[in-house]
Amino acid sequence: MIKKACKDGDIMKMVDAKNVSYEYTKIVEVQGENTERKLMALEDINVEIEKGEFVAVLGHNGSGKSTFAKHLNALVTPSEGTVWIDGMDTKNDELVWNIRQSTGMVFQNPDNQLVATVVEEDIAFGPENLGVESSEIRRRVDEALKMVGMDGFQKDTPSKLSGGQKQRIAIAGILAMKPQCIVLDEPTAMLDPHGRKEVMDTIHRLNKENGITIILITHYMNEAATADRIYVIDDGKLVMQGKPKEIFSQVEKLKSYGLDVPQVTETAYNVRKMGIDIPQDILTVDEMVGAICQLKSTI
Repeated sequence: MIKKACKDGDIMKMVDAKNVSYEYTKIVEVQGENTERKLMALEDINVEIEKGEFVAVLGHNGSGKSTFAKHLNALVTPSEGTVWIDGMDTKNDELVWNIRQSTGMVFQNPDNQLVATVVEEDIAFGPENLGVESSEIRRRVDEALKMVGMDGFQKDTPSKLSGGQKQRIAIAGILAMKPQCIVLDEPTAMLDPHGRKEVMDTIHRLNKENGITIILITHYMNEAATADRIYVIDDGKLVMQGKPKEIFSQVEKLKSYGLDVPQVTETAYNVRKMGIDIPQDILTVDEMVGAICQLKSTI
């Protein structure tokens, strides 16, 4: 029996991480000898994500953001604190498969996620392992391909697809397991601009049209700017959280954490430094054009 923890009355959060710390052991060489050293990857992280939200997680390389992502699929569990996924405690070994069915993971390199030589067989792999009936698997495969815009590719060979198409097939494989949430760990990092657009369009469509909770780990600021909320992790600590406009308007603070801002936001920031009064929370080209037009109308 699956026991779920209720939070805030009857409202169930997709993710509820309370005081989460994660310590790991690393072998380091000290004076010619290998020595075990305890290191903190995460420290006292508190994150709440509602069902249906689109959340981006930012941080420089080695900040702990990917370690946090692995907690959401019970690939690792906290050294301290608790992570609930749809009310299920990730430390409960009896719930691991339920958690992984509820929250799917998509990683950086799509080639590492494709397990079959035919697209439809690859997507069927997850449901087959869940013991889903053959007729239902067939329906799920076709439905998942339609959801990612790859209908008609059932018989194709994954190795012959483009990077963006492969990543969409990887997402379809997760969708076939009927998750409520998808965690994507830098899914566009190895793709060209066209492939990145394909994947991001797919992610947004799944969120808006199907209500799937999206948690995107990324180092592309323009991708993060389209999220509902942003969390920033630095050296294992949660240092910023808020809406994209709230986060990216703090240009100097983000730079202090080794992060950039969207190019148009950087431009607006430099224009303001020149003494020109335009909004500091500009995120898009259209907003910049509107601000410039507003300036011209007052001259």
